[in-house]
Amino acid sequence: MAGIDSTVPLAPHTTAPLPGVPSAATPADAALPPGALIQDRLAGWVSDLTTLHELTERLIRTASLDAALPEVLNAGAALVGARRGMAILEPADGLGPAVTIGLGLAHAELGTIETVPRSGTSYGRLLDGLPDPADPARVPDPIAIPDVRTEEGLDPRHREVAARLGYAASYALPLATEDAGRLGAAVWLYDEPAEPSDRQRHLIGLYGRFATEHLARLLQVERARAQVATVAEELLPSRLPRVPGVQLAARHRTGPRGGGDWYDALPLPEGALGLAVGSVSGTGPSALAAMGRLRASLRAYAVMEGEDPVAVLSDLELLLRLTEPARSATALFAYAEPAQRRIVLAGAGHAPPLIIGEHRTEFVETSLSAPLGMLSCWEAPSVELSPAPGETVLLYTDGLLRRTGDAMDRAFARLHAAASSVPKADRGDPGAIADHVLRTLLPEGLDTVDDEEDVVLLAARFE
Repeated sequence: MAGIDSTVPLAPHTTAPLPGVPSAATPADAALPPGALIQDRLAGWVSDLTTLHELTERLIRTASLDAALPEVLNAGAALVGARRGMAILEPADGLGPAVTIGLGLAHAELGTIETVPRSGTSYGRLLDGLPDPADPARVPDPIAIPDVRTEEGLDPRHREVAARLGYAASYALPLATEDAGRLGAAVWLYDEPAEPSDRQRHLIGLYGRFATEHLARLLQVERARAQVATVAEELLPSRLPRVPGVQLAARHRTGPRGGGDWYDALPLPEGALGLAVGSVSGTGPSALAAMGRLRASLRAYAVMEGEDPVAVLSDLELLLRLTEPARSATALFAYAEPAQRRIVLAGAGHAPPLIIGEHRTEFVETSLSAPLGMLSCWEAPSVELSPAPGETVLLYTDGLLRRTGDAMDRAFARLHAAASSVPKADRGDPGAIADHVLRTLLPEGLDTVDDEEDVVLLAARFE
């Protein structure tokens, strides 16, 4: 990593030195031959480069703000020789997210620090001073408070909190660069009066600039993910309909790049209900847009000829070929008559539904069929089933299976086992059934950052 300044002296450390970072020259060093002194300085610079390389490598492997901020705090604590600290993420554009995390500080202790008037803290002065109206591109200098007890101009509350929490000094670094602007600030706390040496300040400055740029990239990614998730949610039903004889619940998560998985539940004439799940190929905004168009079209076809699911999917396939010739999609549409507990469904390359009841847990036997848009003319027979009172029909997308990381046959087996293990007390609630399946099948949860797959579950419990 470039940037080590050979003009920065190896000044005496006033705190515990960082392993590998050279201390200042001692009187004994003055007696060393010039060549030995130069070698010693070169070894120190190489050690600095190695240390920064290791710390930045660890940071670059973080893929989310939640992982990166603690890494920045830990690395900074090592570089400046502190034991505790806190990081405040507060982007200058006001778009968020606003986050405060601590190192060696409990949640209550962070709250106590935040009772100090903001203008009376070093990090508060950094945050409130950015950007500078006179020079918006200027990044302010770090702020060191070597001794809270004797520092002039501190708010009395600051001294009171420092005494209560047992810290005596602090060093605050702006998380800001000319290109990224202000993202926040980090402050490290010392148990005794202290401040970083010139060499430590130089190292933390280099690391801080790199960390800010990395945090800025993660912030952009996180905002993009949030926007994609918002758009995806807006394209899906805002609420599920209430139809006599059936209870509905849905669970949905959009992958970080935005996929095309969707679901729908549509009241139809004469007390009928249309249920649909599907997945459009591709990711990103174009896949979301295609998903929205297909879902809207399927709703129209369901109203016109919903009692014939094959006709509904045939119309959808024709539309896809004419308007989205480079895209394919899987889909499943079910026409349900809750009063008669009767379902007629057809699928196009989609995973079979799962019936969950007290006396059985089994996949619905559907005929094999190609996804929509894969053949010149799609066709598949429909399947009719009659759920018993209290049974739940679970529709889902392939993303649920792929998120397990297993081969598909193993993933289907795990899904069946998860559905079979639903506690008796939860079988009367389709939402509880869906949650149990998710918890059992995906113990790490739906919000795994590096998982690209959308997940959809639609559960219908028949009374």
